[in-house]
Amino acid sequence: MKVKKFIASTMPEAMEKIRKELGEDAVILVSKNISTGGFFGLFAKKKIEVIAAVDEHQKKVKTKTPAAKQVGRQNEALLTEIRELKKELKQMKKQSIENNNQIFEVSQILQKHDLHPALIERINENLMKRYEQQQMRAIPFDVQKKWVSEFLTHLLKTRKIGGFQYEKRLLNIIGPTGVGKTTTIAKIAAKAVLKDNKKVAFITTDTYRIAAIDQLKTYAELLNVPVEVAYNLHDFKEANEKFRHFDLVIIDTAGRNFRDKQYVEQLKNIIDFNEEMETYLVLSLTSKYEDMREIIQQFNHFPIEKVIFTKKDETSSYGAIINVMDEFSLGLAYITDGQNVPEDIIVPSTDYIVECLFEGVENV
Repeated sequence: MKVKKFIASTMPEAMEKIRKELGEDAVILVSKNISTGGFFGLFAKKKIEVIAAVDEHQKKVKTKTPAAKQVGRQNEALLTEIRELKKELKQMKKQSIENNNQIFEVSQILQKHDLHPALIERINENLMKRYEQQQMRAIPFDVQKKWVSEFLTHLLKTRKIGGFQYEKRLLNIIGPTGVGKTTTIAKIAAKAVLKDNKKVAFITTDTYRIAAIDQLKTYAELLNVPVEVAYNLHDFKEANEKFRHFDLVIIDTAGRNFRDKQYVEQLKNIIDFNEEMETYLVLSLTSKYEDMREIIQQFNHFPIEKVIFTKKDETSSYGAIINVMDEFSLGLAYITDGQNVPEDIIVPSTDYIVECLFEGVENV
């Protein structure tokens, strides 16, 4: 592997020098701003120092393909060595991107929000590529933020983002215990009744906790909407038929330990999942991301369309929102940020999700 240092006035100029001397396969390992010349620290010129490398073995293989075919086992050994060199170069490039002062500021913010390391690496590579294309010595923070926002907006553009649109009649809310499902249901119902002027009803399958039924009935009385309790699939179908002419029927399921597989099976035996139903999974932003992944995998037998994230007000880390949407290709319906009904619920947009990462951060 050939490694060489280049000094230029701009990054594009450095890239041109690298291409001429090392070729198109060269990889930038490190880049930094330096000062050259001057007198006692005065009148020094700002330059960019770039260390680049090229895999010479790879170049030989490309130019001598016919001869390489005749080498046999030696060729296989050479190809193995090339693959190892590629891995080393990729790791060196990754380390260079992580250590590059031009993008470290925004990377720190993404790490603080526990964005997945693999996703941060993709973002950093995109930043570096755009940096190399610009006639600038450094990336101002507001430009870093703009580029990250554009990358994430493109990433999320295929995900369904937004609240319930009344395209279907049944809205099924599932999730583990302690995430605030019943309160969230009350907020969604309040919006439907008070703002959208819809006819709403509740069905609860949470027969394990008397307090949960009482809580939902209290909200039902306040909103003047009917509620039915379903102990089995027959009860559910009867309640569903009773509310056949309602605009929205929200189903409150039991909150149980998400590791209890029997609980997930019981949901299948109580609720009739059909084409008239949308299913949203409720997750708390205070949970560890590994727990969120386990919850999603436990509920993957259900046709989950979107996620509702609760307790935004109880954490300062919002990377899990993007992690879930990216890794599991799920949409996002609502984000809640308090206990007040109906106020503390947000119908998000892509811009809102991205802005959460930079909440309270001023340009540096």
